[in-house]
Amino acid sequence: MSRLTELIARAKAKDADLGRELEREFKALSSRRAFGLNFERHRPENVELPGRPIRKGDKVRILPERGSTKRGDQRLWKVTSLAGKGSERMAKLSLLYTDEPETAESAVADLVVVAEFRDYIYPGLVSTGKVERGGDKPFHTVINGENFHALEALTFTHRGKLDAIYIDPPYNSGATDWKYNNSYVEKEDVYRHSKWLAMIERRLFLARELLNPSRSVLIVTIDAREFLRLGLLLPQIFPEARIQMVSSVINPKGVSVAGGFRRADEYLFFVMLGDAAPKRLRLSKEWSPSSIVSGTSKIPKLDEDEEEASAKRIEPAWTSMMRRGSEAARTDRESMFYPIYADPVSKVIVEVGEALPLGIDEAPKKEGLVPILPIRRNGDQGRWQISAAELRARIKQGRIRLGRATSYGFVVNYLPDGAYEAVLSDTFEIEGYAHDGSVIAFQIEDGDERIAPTQWKIESHNASEHGSGILEQLLPGRSFPFPKSLYAVEDALRFFLFDKQDAKVLDFFSGSGTTAHALARLNKQDGGQRQCISVTNNEVSADEQAKLRQDGLRPGDPDWEQWGICDYITKPRIKAAITGETPEGQPIKGDYKFTDEFPMADGFEENAEFFTLTYETPVAVSHNRAFERIAPLLWMRAGSEGSRIDKLPTNGWEVADRYGLLIDLDKATPFAEAVVEKGNLRIAYIVTDDERRFQSVVRQLPDMVEPVRLYESYLTNFKFSMGR
Repeated sequence: MSRLTELIARAKAKDADLGRELEREFKALSSRRAFGLNFERHRPENVELPGRPIRKGDKVRILPERGSTKRGDQRLWKVTSLAGKGSERMAKLSLLYTDEPETAESAVADLVVVAEFRDYIYPGLVSTGKVERGGDKPFHTVINGENFHALEALTFTHRGKLDAIYIDPPYNSGATDWKYNNSYVEKEDVYRHSKWLAMIERRLFLARELLNPSRSVLIVTIDAREFLRLGLLLPQIFPEARIQMVSSVINPKGVSVAGGFRRADEYLFFVMLGDAAPKRLRLSKEWSPSSIVSGTSKIPKLDEDEEEASAKRIEPAWTSMMRRGSEAARTDRESMFYPIYADPVSKVIVEVGEALPLGIDEAPKKEGLVPILPIRRNGDQGRWQISAAELRARIKQGRIRLGRATSYGFVVNYLPDGAYEAVLSDTFEIEGYAHDGSVIAFQIEDGDERIAPTQWKIESHNASEHGSGILEQLLPGRSFPFPKSLYAVEDALRFFLFDKQDAKVLDFFSGSGTTAHALARLNKQDGGQRQCISVTNNEVSADEQAKLRQDGLRPGDPDWEQWGICDYITKPRIKAAITGETPEGQPIKGDYKFTDEFPMADGFEENAEFFTLTYETPVAVSHNRAFERIAPLLWMRAGSEGSRIDKLPTNGWEVADRYGLLIDLDKATPFAEAVVEKGNLRIAYIVTDDERRFQSVVRQLPDMVEPVRLYESYLTNFKFSMGR
C-alpha cells in the first residue's frame, strides 16, 4: 500500500480533486483488514551488481564521484548505447519511470548495474577457489551473491531436494544490520517492520520451493524484535507445516535493554514439512549437549582398560576456577590472587599459598613444585573464583582437580555448588576418588530416548563463548557481529539430520559460515556426507564503507571487495575449519568441546568450493557462449560430487563422475553407451531445441538417469517459474 500512497500523491499533484477522491476510497478499503498478518508489501528491492559488465539495455545507477561519502543518485537509467574502449568507454542513458524524458551521458566506470525484483535473471557461477580434504565426499558450496538471486539459481539445481534450511536473518535492530533498496533501515523508519516482512517473505516463498515436501525442516532464528510477526508469517507461507517455537538462552548474563529486562534469549522456529519431526535422542535430565550420545561421543576415560565402558558416561560439570566476565581482574578482588602449588609429575595440588600484595607479581619458589597464578592467555592478571581458605576446604571435599598444562602451570578445575549438589544427589553415582583426591562420579543413565523440551538453557549455546570465541580462534584479528554458537547450530540440526547422513542443507543468510562448520562436525561424528550450500553477499560493514569511500574506492574495486563478508569472513572461516589452519597458515589453537572433543588444528575431512554468482544473457546461454558459467550449476544439480565438465567437449559429449553432457546429437549412441557403462550417473544433460530428437536420446538412456534438456530447461526455469 505504500506504493499506492505514492501513486495517489502523484495523482493529487496533477489533479487535486481526483487525488482527494482516490485517497478517500483508499482509506475506506485499507480499514478493512483480512484475518491474519497484514503488512505493506513494499516495492521490491533493487539490487546493485558491482563488477557486472555494463551492456546495452541494462538498468544502471550513476555512482557518486570517487572520494565522496554521499549516497548518490538513486534514480534508474537505461543504457541506450555504448561507445569507446577501456577507461574512455562512455554510455548514453535514458531516465526510467519519469513523465518527463531525460537523457544523460556518463563514463561506464561511473555506472553500476541494477537488477529490479521483477527482472528475470539467468544465473551462472564462477569458481573462486576450493579446499579438498574429503576424498570422494560431495562438496560444500559457498555462493557470493544477492541471496534472492541465489535462491532463484537453486530452483534449477535443488527444487524439492533440500532436507533442511537453517537461516539466521537480520534481526531488524534499527542499527546497520541490513539494507532495503540500498539504504540501511533505521529505528525511525515508520515502515521498518513491513520492509523486513516484505524482504523475508519473498525469500521464504523461494525457500518453500527448495524444501522436500515429504520430509524437511526450515529452522529460523530470531529475537524479540520480529518473532511475533515472523510467527504469523510462517503459517501463511507454510499452511501445511507443523510449526514450533523454542526459546534458547544464548547469553546467560543478558544484554541491557533500555527501560526493560536484560535480554538473555532468542527464539528458533522449526517449520516441519511432511514426516519431518525431531529425533528422539538420549538426553540428560537438563539436556547438556555433552549428554547427547551419538555413538561416537567422547567422554574422558578413566584409564585405558575402561575406555569402552566409559566412552558414553557423563561426568559432572567441572569448570575452570579462573574468573571470567565481569570483575575478573586482580584489582577487583585482591584477596583472590594467590599461588597454588602443584607437583608437575603427579598433577596433585600440594599447597595453597596466601594472597600476594599488589606490586608482587611472582609467587615464592618452592622446590619441585609449580606455582599456578590466575594469569590470562594474553598475560593479564586475573583472579580465582574462590578464596584460598575456600579452596583448601573444597580440596578435602574432592571438588578440585588439575586440567591440561599451560604456560602458567595447569588449568585448575572445580565443581561449583550446583554441580557438587548434583553429584551428591541420586542423579549421579560416586565411584570413588582419584589419586589427587578429586571425586570420580558419573550421571546415572535412565536409558530413555526423549524429545527435547521447548526451552533450552544449555552451556554450549552461549553465543559469546562459542560463537565469537570460536571465530576468533579460526580467524585471529577478524570480527563479525553476533556469530551463532557453533554447538547451538549443530544441536538444532542434529534433531532432524541424526539419521540422514547424506542430507542437503541450505543457509542463505550464512554470515560467518557457522552452518557449514556445524555440518562438518556432524559428519565427523558418524562418518556422514551431509553437505551445505552457504549463501552470503560481500557487503562491507557500514563503518568500513565510509573509510573506503573516503579513500576513493567503490564496490567492485578489488581493494573494496577484499573486506566484504564473504571474502573476509565466510570463505576464510570455512577453509580454516576444514584445514585446521588460520588464514596466516598457523595451526588453530584450542579444542572443540561437547559431544565430540578434539583439537581444532585437526580440521575435517571435507571438501568445499567457493563461487561468485554471475548474470548471463539468455542469448549467450542458448548459444553455448555462457557454458563455463553454467557448468557449476549442472554439477550442483547432479550432487556437487566428483569431477565437473567445465568446457564444452570437443568430441560432442562427455561423461563425468555423476552426470553426462551431450551437445552433438549425432553422437547420441556412443554417449548412451558410455552412460550405461558408467552405471552410477544421475543426470544426462542433452543440448537441443528439438523435442522429438531429445526424446529419441532419452529412449536410449537407463531409467535411473534423469534426462534434462538444455538449455530449454534452464531458460524456462528462470522465465516462467518464479511467479513474479
